[in-house]
Amino acid sequence: MAYTTWNFKTKKELKDALLQGKDVRAYNPGLGPDLGNHTGTVCLEGPHYPKAHSWYAEGTMVEGRVVKVK
Repeated sequence: MAYTTWNFKTKKELKDALLQGKDVRAYNPGLGPDLGNHTGTVCLEGPHYPKAHSWYAEGTMVEGRVVKVK
């Protein structure tokens, strides 16, 4: 599971940011592959630790940017 560079409190906030054209990227907060230039599917969660995760999403990345969320 990956985090977004912005600490979104809800999945709706993430979707709204994408609609507004914000540059949203994802990273693995520990062990895992580098997502800096990733293209494909990524599993996202939030908000960031130490808060309890309250949302999960499947995202599509293109060259390191999150471009779509289900």
